[in-house]
Amino acid sequence: MADRRLWSYRDIAAYIGVQTETVRTYRKHGLMPPPDTVEHGKPLWYAETVRRWVAQRPSNRGRWG
Repeated sequence: MADRRLWSYRDIAAYIGVQTETVRTYRKHGLMPPPDTVEHGKPLWYAETVRRWVAQRPSNRGRWG
């Protein structure tokens, strides 16, 4: 079964080991997938979406997760 937990900027940052602002910058520059949903104006991603994105990033393959 797919992991359906929703992750915030903070959760993603903790997962990949960067500052929250770095994740915001990735999104601003189109370097990450669009959010799976937006709640109360805050973008959120399913954990599986983030893991797939991390695995597909060519310069970081195998570094995280």
